[in-house]
Amino acid sequence: MVRPLPFIGPLWRGVSSIIGPLFPRRGAGRAPRPAVRDLLDEALAGVAARPTRLVLTTLGTVLGIAALVGTLGLGQTASGQITQRFDLAAVTRVAVQPGERDAGEETQAVTQLPWDAPARVRRLNGVEAAGTFSRLDVGDDLVRSVAVVDPRGDDAFQLAVIAASSGLFDAVRGELRTGRYFDDGHDRRGDRVVVLGKNAAARLGINRIDAQPAVFLGDQPYTVIGILDSVANRAELLDAVIMPNGAARTAYDLQSPAELEIRTAVGAAQLIARQAPVAIDPNEPTALQVDAPPAPGQVRRDVEADVNALFLLLGGVALLVGGLGIANVTLLSVLERISEIGLRRALGAARRHIAAQFLVESVVIGFLGGLLGTTAGVLLTVTVSAARDWTPLLDIRLVVMAPLLGAVIGLAAGTYPAWKASAIEPIAALRGS
Repeated sequence: MVRPLPFIGPLWRGVSSIIGPLFPRRGAGRAPRPAVRDLLDEALAGVAARPTRLVLTTLGTVLGIAALVGTLGLGQTASGQITQRFDLAAVTRVAVQPGERDAGEETQAVTQLPWDAPARVRRLNGVEAAGTFSRLDVGDDLVRSVAVVDPRGDDAFQLAVIAASSGLFDAVRGELRTGRYFDDGHDRRGDRVVVLGKNAAARLGINRIDAQPAVFLGDQPYTVIGILDSVANRAELLDAVIMPNGAARTAYDLQSPAELEIRTAVGAAQLIARQAPVAIDPNEPTALQVDAPPAPGQVRRDVEADVNALFLLLGGVALLVGGLGIANVTLLSVLERISEIGLRRALGAARRHIAAQFLVESVVIGFLGGLLGTTAGVLLTVTVSAARDWTPLLDIRLVVMAPLLGAVIGLAAGTYPAWKASAIEPIAALRGS
């Protein structure tokens, strides 16, 4: 004799003690209509009589519900982390540059950025720093750190040379390794000073500035006043020689800044992206091209949708497999219990009573699978969140509704087997037994 699962009996006795008074058994003098309590008792007894089959039957529903709960839970958790950990350097960066138009084989700028563009945008509420950025065409000028030219050329390097305003370093969240940045005074006077990115300094063999080292661009010396250690934006600055705009205008005939870098307060990037062109060029703001980050809310929704799509599909497939498993096992149970069905019909059970019994069995199987699957999904969400040092987020409505979804799947899967059982005639069932 197969023994039912040990936890089923105590669990159901506790449930029955609660719902039993609500559904008392019918007396003998009334119509032969089974009470809800009797129906649940018989359905649970039928389900628990074959524990191995019960486990295998609920496995598909468990996996499906677990995938559903885990997917939505991890999706909500990931979207929360995107909000918290989304790179501040990205969501607070706005870049403005002149628009371009095709002119034969080349492109031409529609307009020019004014030299005082940083000062104009700093008047806007929400702008924390701004500075200009221009890549210089230095021709054949190589960069070296010694005055004497080595005929072999081993001491000269072709490094990027960038012209900047003093506010650029703050706009890109620059950090100095040593020395200082150039300021507006250096810019106005056109002083020949430079700040080296740490990679450029390493190639030139410069690691300190207390002796006022100089680098040579072509044959022109420039005093190194600082070494840049890190930036949040514009990583190319770490490989470049950076000079003030005033020096670039004198040495390389820089006509106008190529780009304006703006660092905004958190949440102000979209507003500044709309206001900056008007502040820079009120006569023709549409001639400027603005690069702004997407709204964080949209990024969060897009990522959450991408994360959920695949796993929801897998969860749906698992739920379909679980429903088919319940339907198959319930139908098999009908075939095995034909004699029992015939006896019940002969004792006065109506078709609806037989159908109700098998429907309840399917619902119980689906509900148990949904309950276990919900538990597994919650544990999965908490475990992954703990492993990644995330704060787990899970909608409580999902936890409540997921077991009910398992019951609905059981109901749908058991409809045909229940109808099949109710169609069995008692004389045919007893004759076949």
